[in-house]
Amino acid sequence: MKIVSLFSGAGGLDLGLKNAGHEIIWANDYDLDSCKTYKLNIGNHIVYNDISMIKIEEIPDCDVVVGGFPCQGFSMANMLRTASDERNVLYKQFYRVIQGKKPDYFIAENVRGILSIDNGNAIKKIVKDFSDAGYRVKYKSFNTADFGVPQTRVRVIIAGTRKDLPDEFDFQFPEPTHEKSTWVSISSALNGIPEPDDSKSKLKNHIYSKYKVTNRNFTGHRETDPNKPSPTILARGNGKGGVCAIQHPKNHRRMSVRESALIQTFPINFEFVGSMGSMYRQVGNAVPVLFGQQIGKKLKVLESIFV
Repeated sequence: MKIVSLFSGAGGLDLGLKNAGHEIIWANDYDLDSCKTYKLNIGNHIVYNDISMIKIEEIPDCDVVVGGFPCQGFSMANMLRTASDERNVLYKQFYRVIQGKKPDYFIAENVRGILSIDNGNAIKKIVKDFSDAGYRVKYKSFNTADFGVPQTRVRVIIAGTRKDLPDEFDFQFPEPTHEKSTWVSISSALNGIPEPDDSKSKLKNHIYSKYKVTNRNFTGHRETDPNKPSPTILARGNGKGGVCAIQHPKNHRRMSVRESALIQTFPINFEFVGSMGSMYRQVGNAVPVLFGQQIGKKLKVLESIFV
């Protein structure tokens, strides 16, 4: 299918969809480093601009619109989240594109906090908006560890099928490929990766935050269990201007940008552009590539029906 991608970031979702056999024909993000990373690894079809400044006619017609509209205001980690948070209204730009291009399908990704904000009224409003735009809408939360991602990352997928399509053409959510007993551990995912300070290491982006390892009971400051999937890879800072990287499974340092990207199932040769903080943020904001590929496989099933 021909796909338009909004709020594309470094391209985790897009790469997964591409790996599943789809074509990303247009993408957009407002972060310059993310766009440079995307161009270097995926393609020149990404446009660096504020989506609100892009006219509908500048966006090509497509079969699917995808995107993870900015989620900081929805995040469970944001204790001040409210329905009026200005970062929460960017979904309206996603809505504007859906309404203007009328694709057969749309797929939006967000944090699980979107389900509880304003006592559940935010998700109801979002569903109503997309329904009014002409779509049958459904949503579901997923733990990406259930799909072979070595990380317990819970995210919500909101999917829409245009109402004029028959019910049998509805987008179906992917089924888990792993049970908890077969989750991929962080240790196995990083097996064979040399230390960043090893002079023989030739890995790109294998640099890490020197922020002190401390084991306190809050996000980013907990001991990592080497026999379980990684905790959620974060995009936010530590409140002091630095990154908040998850500890390595040996708990002797923070994971490097490269290691964090491997946990997000980016290929080992996928190169990020920007400062260390920017690269950590790009990795943390991304949809795990492998999970994106599972979504792409479900779209592939629909494509075969169309044919």
